[in-house]
Amino acid sequence: MSIPLLASAHTLTNRTKDIAKKCQALPKTTQENAKNERSTESPSRCQHVGVRVLVIDDEELIARSIEQALASEGYVVDVEHRGDTGLWRAKETSYDAIICDVMLPGLNGFAVCRELRAGGITTPVLMLSAKDGDFDQAEGLDMGADGYLTKPFSLVVLLAHVRALVRRGPATRSPTLRAGDLAVDPSARTCVRGSTIIELTPREFTLLHELMRDTGVTIAKRDLIERVWAGEILEADVLQVYVGYLRRKIDEPFGRSAIETVRGFGYRLRADGG
Repeated sequence: MSIPLLASAHTLTNRTKDIAKKCQALPKTTQENAKNERSTESPSRCQHVGVRVLVIDDEELIARSIEQALASEGYVVDVEHRGDTGLWRAKETSYDAIICDVMLPGLNGFAVCRELRAGGITTPVLMLSAKDGDFDQAEGLDMGADGYLTKPFSLVVLLAHVRALVRRGPATRSPTLRAGDLAVDPSARTCVRGSTIIELTPREFTLLHELMRDTGVTIAKRDLIERVWAGEILEADVLQVYVGYLRRKIDEPFGRSAIETVRGFGYRLRADGG
């Protein structure tokens, strides 16, 4: 039977602590018997104890309903109501799954997902939205989401999605970007040329990361400014200045020329690292 999203909030109880104690206290054979007895209801709640889920939704009633549903299954749940704080939380804490609404203050859900993937964070993400159009769902998946659920939805279905995401786990891919002997690790926020560690400021690192995401491709100045400075009001030559900073750190000390200027258009990072 499908459980309506909001109605179920009144029937759910917070059993996380009790579940954890039972999981630790029960002998293995007793746990197996209990699991068999509950098999017709839902998967064993004990297996979810310690599994961390982040919920990012600005509608407090919906967020609370999701939190209670997850907690009743044994998940450890954190909740944020803004996109920017949700992104910060996802970067600071390791999660097994993230549930993220699309329409959020501070930063929309698509941008949150895009920033996570750009930063090398591969935690599975389930997008929630009242928008059910094909293009909306396609955009969410193209930004790196692993699933898309439209509102209103059943909590039974949402829990099934979360179980599937947790089983799948993070995508198995290397976050390190390489161009010849130049390497950037978005997760560790490190840059290395050969065996030499290069110290970069946060803005320099972001600019280099954007160039290395598309090695060999010329990126327009306006696109780089939008990706790196995200709408900030800038001096006319700020991009040129920061490209100069990068060249003095990743190229000149090594006799290389990885960053090329395409006059009248933008910049390109050579695939061979210069």
